[in-house]
Amino acid sequence: MGRLRMSVEVADSAAKVVSLGCRLNIAESERIRAMLAEERDIVVINSCAVTLDAVRQTRKAIRQARRANPHARLLVTGCAAETERAQLSAMDEVDGLIDNAAKLDARAWNIAESKQATPDKSRHTRAFIAIQNGCDHACTFCIIPQGRGRSRSLPIMDVLREVERHLVAGAAEIVLTGVDVTSWGHDLSSQPPLGELVAAILTHFPELRRLRMSSLDGVEIDPLLLDLFADEQRLMPHLHLSLQHGSDLILKRMKRRHLRKDAIRLVSALKSKRPEIAIGADLIAGFPTETEAHHADNLSIIEELDIVHGHVFPYSPRSGTPAARMPQLPRPTVKERAAQLRERVANARHSWLDGLKGTDLNILVESDGTGYAENYARVAAPPHASRGEIVAVRPQSVENGLLT
Repeated sequence: MGRLRMSVEVADSAAKVVSLGCRLNIAESERIRAMLAEERDIVVINSCAVTLDAVRQTRKAIRQARRANPHARLLVTGCAAETERAQLSAMDEVDGLIDNAAKLDARAWNIAESKQATPDKSRHTRAFIAIQNGCDHACTFCIIPQGRGRSRSLPIMDVLREVERHLVAGAAEIVLTGVDVTSWGHDLSSQPPLGELVAAILTHFPELRRLRMSSLDGVEIDPLLLDLFADEQRLMPHLHLSLQHGSDLILKRMKRRHLRKDAIRLVSALKSKRPEIAIGADLIAGFPTETEAHHADNLSIIEELDIVHGHVFPYSPRSGTPAARMPQLPRPTVKERAAQLRERVANARHSWLDGLKGTDLNILVESDGTGYAENYARVAAPPHASRGEIVAVRPQSVENGLLT
């Protein structure tokens, strides 16, 4: 589970794509945009359903897109197009739904053949590559398997071709993404571990300057991938864990496959080998049956793992999931606990950023005059730095979460 994101593509004549939710959706939206490059008067909403708020944001995006494009054909795809099919198809603004599993198939859009356009470096400073889709697990709170289906892996050679296309277009950083990235390879004939794919990318492309991983399930990180995180400087020192909670009992009720001690052991091992690694994590507040003691465990895991990139979600029941049938907490309690988690993460992040003052960082410059360091700290770029350029900086202060 990742933080809800929304990106909007505005063009005068070509198809417009609005992407909500995870990095996987961002990667898929780029491919949809390439397929529809020659189409006109089409708006696509690539939706998210991870929480009830994500569904509300999807409906809001649909209404906004229709107001901005009253005569366009408006099509909805993504997870909400599966899990909220009846609700979305009943909206007057919507002209049609595209199955989530078919959204990268040109035939679903009535296009004769898929267009493999060269990636446009002007759109992003980094390239997101979907190496995996779907999920075979059954976490009690999660509706995403209903929207994405079973886990499917992109074979190594296909991933390498995707990486090459983006490098040729000038990408300085590649981000590997998916629904359950650490399950990559489980459905392939030889069942290679994720570390084998990462090693292949780094070996085949010595010119690749940065490789970053999106959210990982710590219990499935294989020994080779651990070694690469520890020793390979081109693999960014930034690990985002699909953690969800700090209490063992709540983790069991979520049907997660790790315990608190597993996360602590993993982070401790990584930090002993690569002390600069920055830890991120998803945390859910107010899960059904969560007591004050469980919440205290959730708060304390932030300090224990030194979580500086925290994505906090107030639990929201999703119809059809086991957790929705469990005893629910009052919504004010859920919101209050989420606010406490966010405050704890913000304090940890501020201390971390404060400790980075006066250190040498390399940032990948964005269009807004900032950039991301290797550890995913956001830093002000030098005045004359160009978008997509990697530059060395030594920040001296922290202002509103930005190193300057």
